[in-house]
Amino acid sequence: MRKIAIIFCLILPFTSYAQIPEDAVRYSWFTQSGTARSLAIGGAMGALGGDITATFVNPAGIGFYRTSEAVLSPNFSMNKATTSYLNNNFKQNKNSFGIGTSGFAIARPNSDYNQKSSNAFSVAFSQNANFNNTVAYSGLNNYNSFAEQFAEEFVRSKSTIQNALNTNSILPYTSAPALFTYLIDTVRVGANLIVKAAHEYILDMGQAIKQEVTKATKGGLYELGFAYAGNDGEKWLWGAAIGIPIMNYESNLTFKESDTSNNTSNNFKSFTYNDNYQTKGLGFNAKLGLIFRPKEYIRIGLAVHTPTYMSLKDTRQANLKTELENPIGSFETSSDQFTNGKKGEARYTQNLPWKVMLSGSYVFREVEDVTKQRGFISADIEYVRHSGSKFGSDAEEPTVDDKAYYKQLNGIIKDTYKGNINARIGGEVKFNTLMARVGFGYYGNPYKDAPTKANKMTLSTGLGYRNKGFFVDLTYVHRITKDFDIPYRLQNTETLYAGINQQAGNVIASVGVKF
Repeated sequence: MRKIAIIFCLILPFTSYAQIPEDAVRYSWFTQSGTARSLAIGGAMGALGGDITATFVNPAGIGFYRTSEAVLSPNFSMNKATTSYLNNNFKQNKNSFGIGTSGFAIARPNSDYNQKSSNAFSVAFSQNANFNNTVAYSGLNNYNSFAEQFAEEFVRSKSTIQNALNTNSILPYTSAPALFTYLIDTVRVGANLIVKAAHEYILDMGQAIKQEVTKATKGGLYELGFAYAGNDGEKWLWGAAIGIPIMNYESNLTFKESDTSNNTSNNFKSFTYNDNYQTKGLGFNAKLGLIFRPKEYIRIGLAVHTPTYMSLKDTRQANLKTELENPIGSFETSSDQFTNGKKGEARYTQNLPWKVMLSGSYVFREVEDVTKQRGFISADIEYVRHSGSKFGSDAEEPTVDDKAYYKQLNGIIKDTYKGNINARIGGEVKFNTLMARVGFGYYGNPYKDAPTKANKMTLSTGLGYRNKGFFVDLTYVHRITKDFDIPYRLQNTETLYAGINQQAGNVIASVGVKF
């Protein structure tokens, strides 16, 4: 982590950009989405097929459709998180509604039906990632300060105070507000002029400052998918899909530091920093898949997802209020003061990582008459190369600063993240018109060097009812996440982090009809 913190400081002068390394994994490390049926079996749909979820997993599975189908999947999420920071624990709750994988499939049996060959087409919509969450933590820190990163950034920028505070500042969200409110300032030490944060004097005396962090996020990563699949005699099934991801991410960060001593002559009382930004955009990806049935009851699937190309736009605004002591003063400003009165904007591209998936299913009493089938067991194993995420400028002729920034950022991503293995397994037992299901999913650690072993697990169970072309499925998914949050980074200083243990319950209902 220390190596990455040092490397990260190299890009501090380019803070007019909002992209950070965490964006790479935020938009690619999430659990499988799907209909209630697919989530009840842990999301293990790679070889099973016959569900609209196959549009986003293995499009060859759409080839199992013999009749057309429409399905709608509303869901409700209940998130509970415990965050630990500087030996303090905090709990937060966040609930939200959403729409799970929904859409329709159109099946077209060939004229020679005895050959058991057919084609099918699907259109589906899915929420791949749900960003509705709140993380909060606080603690007493006598080691370093959030504001020190503003001082480091200003020094590395080699800018003058006058240039930093003008209406076209290169540091409008961080160092410029900090300079304007005297959170950081230049001081003379002997013959040298250095930049210090107002409360470094408190730390120099061995006293602590109280740090309070609240990060609220909302939105989601959605995807509209179109798939076409063919079924060649129930032996080979193939499919291809085009995905159009839709990004809508909002973040509101509030960071407060305050003096914990009774000394009113140490210059610093408190500051509150708010950083708000939003990311929106569209993308494109493709998925290719095969399913082979060496025996009527065995299905083997292979799917490859290309990298997702995204064209994104960030808007950003920051506010800072500093309260000082001796002399007493309160100073407040907004980044708008340094961006000609407008929210900052950044347009760029991002490539999300590719993935490859190998799957297998065993169907009990696999016969043409599906009413006689008695259940199945299905499993997926998936590799995702998170280190392959890349950012770039969307300008026709990127500037020298653009090229330097994205080269450094992509280098940090490559050094920070790695490929990880995800595994899913589940099954179903069928009782005539009723079905019972259970599943499990594991999503491995995407970090090369993490302070805690990050992973995600899902435990799921559900029931289904199918009769005369109508079906309804109800599923509960319990998700357990171990991750961490880094409040700030400083050069040549060990990075502090907050450990996050999150447990989320998700209730999904899918209602559909065959026609």
